[in-house]
Amino acid sequence: MKPIKICIVTHLFLPHVGGIERVVYEQGRRLLWMGYEPIILTSDASNITGKSYMVDGIKVHCYSTLKVGFRLGIPYSIPKPNGYETFLNCIKASDIVHVHGHPYLSSYLAVKLAKKYSKPIVLTQHNTFIKYGGFLDFAEKLNDLLIGRRVLRESDKIITVSKATLNYVLSLGADQQKTEVLYNGVDLERFKLSASKIEIRKILGFPKNSFIVLTVRRLVYKNGIDLLLESAKIAVKKNPSLLFLVVGSGPDFEKINLKIHEFKLENNFRLLGFVSDAFLPLYYNASDVFVLPSKSGEGLPLVILEAMACGLPVIATNVGGSPEVVDESCGRIVPTDNTLSLAKAVLEFSNSDPSSKSRRIREIVEERYDWNKNVKRLIEIYEGFI
Repeated sequence: MKPIKICIVTHLFLPHVGGIERVVYEQGRRLLWMGYEPIILTSDASNITGKSYMVDGIKVHCYSTLKVGFRLGIPYSIPKPNGYETFLNCIKASDIVHVHGHPYLSSYLAVKLAKKYSKPIVLTQHNTFIKYGGFLDFAEKLNDLLIGRRVLRESDKIITVSKATLNYVLSLGADQQKTEVLYNGVDLERFKLSASKIEIRKILGFPKNSFIVLTVRRLVYKNGIDLLLESAKIAVKKNPSLLFLVVGSGPDFEKINLKIHEFKLENNFRLLGFVSDAFLPLYYNASDVFVLPSKSGEGLPLVILEAMACGLPVIATNVGGSPEVVDESCGRIVPTDNTLSLAKAVLEFSNSDPSSKSRRIREIVEERYDWNKNVKRLIEIYEGFI
């Protein structure tokens, strides 16, 4: 019996770094292990060669694209006409089409072709509305109306990664009867507790006596690194042993770096740039608390789950699906855009022993956010259409 072929449409994929890319990869490789044949259809912005390639046995096919907004941290890609054949071949050869993200023209084209060739369509929506400000907010709302609503309407099944995301797609007219929440997961083998925090700090070159506050974010407006820096300025005055670490790169890197020098926080706030997936667990295990200072647009951030899998308490702003994961048992939710509240929460954790909750935090993730359970439900959804 031939394996069931799933055409997975995502505007970006590995080696490009991002949340959707990681979700598609984690689900894709488990589908492969379980006898399915995932085929990734993505833009040539995902790979510097612009050609088809393989990632851990998963076939990836690229279509030509125009990059729009990438320099502003808005990765919106528009398929070029010569990419149509790639779409056509991948979708015709598949049994099911699984689209990631409602607002993309690539999603719209995939959905239209899937309907033409009678292929079942599953849509996963990851984010809520992203606030960029001014004209960009208007453009996003217009795109939701012209593209997003049509993708939602044509999909046979809509998966959302949080209740907040569910409410977002329902506000755009999605049919509640064909929509369900399926929370993201985390690789529990890769992200786990370590008993050697001091040794890890020594390896990474971090002070053993500092209270380390970690975030892992792309340096773009919506992710709130500027807010974290403002909060650090307040908190460090009361606790000079605080060390804020920012893992990630992005268009705002230089802007944030200049602010660090302006605030004279060179010894307390470090931009570490890109860190490979292989080494990322070390940074979680070297830290005392994780912070997610996002301004908008979050569905269910994978980095929260990764941090919790390593036993870290999480301080997160009240954005998207974060309050569905973080409560007093594993961290703190603080108001959005409130640097004083964020600083206060950091200081409260620095005056306690966060490690005392590490084991329970890990257990919460094991119980609720396992990729294997996520993919088991995903397969049940697929098989409902076969």
